[in-house]
Amino acid sequence: MTGKERREQLILISRTLFAQKGFDGTSIEEIAATAHVSKPVVYEHFGGKEGVYAVVVDREMQKLLGMITEALTASHSLVKLERAALALLRYIEESSEGFRILVRDSHAASGTGTFASLISEIASQVEDVLADEFAARGYSPDLAPMYAQMLVGMVALTGQWWLDVRKPGREEVAAHVVNLAWNGLTGLNPQPAMTAATRDQVAAKVPGPRASDKELRELDKARERELKEAEKVRQRELREAEKARVRELKERERLLKEAEKERERLLKEAEKAREREEKLRQREARLVERAALLAQPDQPE
Repeated sequence: MTGKERREQLILISRTLFAQKGFDGTSIEEIAATAHVSKPVVYEHFGGKEGVYAVVVDREMQKLLGMITEALTASHSLVKLERAALALLRYIEESSEGFRILVRDSHAASGTGTFASLISEIASQVEDVLADEFAARGYSPDLAPMYAQMLVGMVALTGQWWLDVRKPGREEVAAHVVNLAWNGLTGLNPQPAMTAATRDQVAAKVPGPRASDKELRELDKARERELKEAEKVRQRELREAEKARVRELKERERLLKEAEKERERLLKEAEKAREREEKLRQREARLVERAALLAQPDQPE
């Protein structure tokens, strides 16, 4: 092998070993033995285990960051979110060993380690997307950094879970993640799916005849129409949910009023019962008093 080929071989072997055993569980001896070289060869290329580990981690970070950054170049915020979620899941599916290395010693919520720093870097890019979206909807752009951490953290933790389960498929998982992020709990779609814009972008990965400029313009128009229609549906669902909430509040108020009336009625009934008991007690006292007077012997004249 040439020096470049040998270096690449050592990186690939180390990547597999680090994914399987972690940094501490992997030794220079094992890397050299797997590559069928002596330890000095590994030292010559990387200076030690720390050196080859740093190269492996940097490669994986750049690869994942590049895929996420590319996804965020879409025009519509919903499409950006869909493609970013899909990019992470595609990276996990195609580079499982690399993802295991990134997350092995760094939980996404820990705030430290390679994966946490990567999440922070992605969140800083998402901030710009959210700031524009917030400004357009009348929200404060100052909230964008906090929401970016929430959004990226949700997707990242879902990715860690999916790394092992792999069910359902990545597009379905991404659709559900976006469903929660975009619609919120009150507006969840029972059957979420990717928009046509994202499906077309995924299909574009498969080689095929190149579309003409006219076809691309028509496709863009169709995407915009679909996004507008999806937004109309979402707004309609939100209005219906608000109406349902108002109806529920009115029904709750009605039940509370009825319960209050019933309580007042019972209190009045109880008060009347107490008055009747008091009258009976007084009557019984008078009868006892009269009986006592009648029982006394007549006095002599």
